[in-house]
Amino acid sequence: MSGLRRLSFLCLVLVLAPLAAGPAALAQSGLATFETDELVIETQDGARHGFEVELALDPQQQAQGLMFRRDLASDAGMLFVYRPVRVVSMWMRNTVIPLDMIFIGEDGRIEKIVERTVPMSLKTISSDRPVRGVLELNGGTADRMRFAPGDRVLHEVFEEGS
Repeated sequence: MSGLRRLSFLCLVLVLAPLAAGPAALAQSGLATFETDELVIETQDGARHGFEVELALDPQQQAQGLMFRRDLASDAGMLFVYRPVRVVSMWMRNTVIPLDMIFIGEDGRIEKIVERTVPMSLKTISSDRPVRGVLELNGGTADRMRFAPGDRVLHEVFEEGS
């Protein structure tokens, strides 16, 4: 293994090792940890789909997001919460799994869906209008569950006065 290749490998190990070691190692590594909560998406035909989501509430958590994750359970995701509402731009830097990005308005309605984002891409993905949150799910989930703009995301951050 060449010197540059060995150095790259060691850097990758140093970044990924805490992810495999658990929450205590994550905290010591400087990577953000996340609270979890339940969230429901109600489609316009009345179907309800539940997810266990990690909450990205502060700038460090939002900057890290799902970077470095090797997998994500089919009923899991990450909810980014923005106060105040704002136009949000994201990218897939250091994100190794494809994701669906669901942009959610202040009232909990889905405003926009960007499906199957490209892992490791630096292309900017924008909400195009102010949103309260972004829900990231496994790539293909929105299509499989038939989520569409106008569907409702049920979680306390979208309740009146949150």
